[in-house]
Amino acid sequence: MTERVKFSTQASPGLLTTMRSIAKEEGRQFQAVLEDAMTLYVERKRGDRARTHVMDHLRASIAQNHDFFQKQSS
Repeated sequence: MTERVKFSTQASPGLLTTMRSIAKEEGRQFQAVLEDAMTLYVERKRGDRARTHVMDHLRASIAQNHDFFQKQSS
């Protein structure tokens, strides 16, 4: 399990309400939705790097279709 660190902050009531609604709609914990939002923000701020989940999907697709790619390059 990934280690978590507790912290405290403040946000607008509307933003918190919306995030809590999203968590409820998705059947997830609020902290998971918040972590996703923070991760996307950090990845976007890093600049030209592809987002982690995009690269994960790319790697999985390449592995799954390895034989196809080999035939295409021959």
